[in-house]
Amino acid sequence: MSKPVLVLKFGTASITKPNGEPNEPVMVDIARQVAALHPHYRIVLVSSGAVGAGKSLIQDYRGDITQRKAAAAIGNLLLLNQYSRFFSIYGIAIAQSLCERHHFANRDQFLQLKQTYEELWANGIIPIANENDVVSNRELKFSDNDELATLIAVGFGAEALMLCTSVGGLLDANNKIIRQITTFDENVFGVVRTDKSALGLGGMASKLTFAKLATRMGIRVIIFGLNEPDSVNRALKSEIGTEFIPQPTTLSARNRWLASGSLAVGQILVDGGAVRALQQRRSLLAVGVRNVLGEFTVGEMIEIIDDQETTIAVARARISSADLTQQLNQQNVEVANANDIVLL
Repeated sequence: MSKPVLVLKFGTASITKPNGEPNEPVMVDIARQVAALHPHYRIVLVSSGAVGAGKSLIQDYRGDITQRKAAAAIGNLLLLNQYSRFFSIYGIAIAQSLCERHHFANRDQFLQLKQTYEELWANGIIPIANENDVVSNRELKFSDNDELATLIAVGFGAEALMLCTSVGGLLDANNKIIRQITTFDENVFGVVRTDKSALGLGGMASKLTFAKLATRMGIRVIIFGLNEPDSVNRALKSEIGTEFIPQPTTLSARNRWLASGSLAVGQILVDGGAVRALQQRRSLLAVGVRNVLGEFTVGEMIEIIDDQETTIAVARARISSADLTQQLNQQNVEVANANDIVLL
């Protein structure tokens, strides 16, 4: 049997100093710990920190979008050089993987990405992924490597997704780490603080959002910190951090990819009749659509929500939002085919 996939995401605050420079002792220890896991897993590292690492070389840095893109272009090279040096101690080569959202939204492009990773793994090489900030059309302030790590984990059917954070896990009201979460409810999100690091873009709410998606897809999620010895291995063994228990799933690889709800670009509100039809594995017709939220074109992913605004499914649209708005309540207009709908 092939080795399971393990996705490890390290945030900016975890691997950089307060001024944004890479924290070499921390990165050395990450390389050591990941090298110990390397014989047992097909590993993907998702590493933030590029903007922080490169911003000192931008004159009069103010943090606007163009300067952040330039800083990322510089910082990616600096980070990869550091990772390459530290992993080479253990005879492990690394590869850079700069990803954009369309690499996941387009099935053919995603399969090409998957084939490339498979070739890297076959040669004992660890891909280090980051968003392609230099050319991304989406502003960095909306970009989040928690999302990228989750999309990789879902798309590759990872056994575990590990999200490193400076606070070491999900904290309760008394600042103690909650060791295990079995069900996502309002109490889980209710303990989240709104503060985040000065260098990073994500926060605990972001991590919980994507942990919820990953566990729905049968992936175990661990949120942990690097403030204890051998923290990566210990978190993987559920000795530290917060573990999120995966839900059973029988979804195919294609449907797991379809169900990556973070790819959705719009929502459609459906009535009770449409909900029942979906539960019976039927296609979604315009007659059951009550409202169209957001803009989407044919082939893009949409979320299907009920009267309580609960996402009940994701689907690939057979009609654009503009055309659907003009054809609401019409019979025999297919919004999404049953083969392209995944119930959540």
